[in-house]
Amino acid sequence: MSTYDARFRVWRGDAEGGGLEDFTVEVNDGEVVLDIVHRLQATQAPDLAVRWNCKAGKCGSCSAEINGRPRLLCMTRMSVFDRGETVTITPLRAFPVVRDLVTDVSFNYAKAREIPAFVPPAGLEPGAYRMRQVDVERSQEFRKCIECFLCQDTCHVVRDHEENKEAFAGPRFLMRVAELDMHPLDAAAERGLDRRATAQDEHGLGYCNITKCCTEVCPESIAITDNALIPLKERAVDRTYDPLVWLGNRIRRRGERDAES
Repeated sequence: MSTYDARFRVWRGDAEGGGLEDFTVEVNDGEVVLDIVHRLQATQAPDLAVRWNCKAGKCGSCSAEINGRPRLLCMTRMSVFDRGETVTITPLRAFPVVRDLVTDVSFNYAKAREIPAFVPPAGLEPGAYRMRQVDVERSQEFRKCIECFLCQDTCHVVRDHEENKEAFAGPRFLMRVAELDMHPLDAAAERGLDRRATAQDEHGLGYCNITKCCTEVCPESIAITDNALIPLKERAVDRTYDPLVWLGNRIRRRGERDAES
């Protein structure tokens, strides 16, 4: 096993401010950045704060930015960097710093609570759901999300415009709306909930300009833009601007009013 000394710059500080500190840390073959952070804690900076849990790329806890790119510390191998370059680790830029590499991601949990849950069809008991495999596969991809929030961090609507956060759910939660909207058993419309309308009017779908930056940083390789956001935009536009859809909705609503009277 070969070892070498690598140069690291790690952001240290808290909500009041901070800056980058330089370290030289031993690296062994096969290690990931999280291994180096742990060695740094053990040998030079015992008070360095970093959030992590599974070290297997499945919990999403160790999100940070490495050389300016949102990544999971546990899934970024040291072998992707030249031995002579300095590796810079900073906290997620889109969220408030708690301390060092730990950020306050509660924004995301607040947005999650704003998404209405799956609405089962009336009279259909849990365990009795039946769907075609092709319909299962459409939304199954989105269930791989580990909620690392790297897509939220890299989305420039959130990252560069703090004022947008109140009106914009971000790619992770627009993906959740898309998943529910394409679910063949979701009966939200029967309960008066138009998911496409809420995506546009309440969750800020119109802010997304499909740059695909969210897809590029997803550690689960979910095609967030192509398979969730673009189809959701198309369905939202059809609902509002397609003349045939508009006419069909008018006829349906008129029929419902006549039936009630």
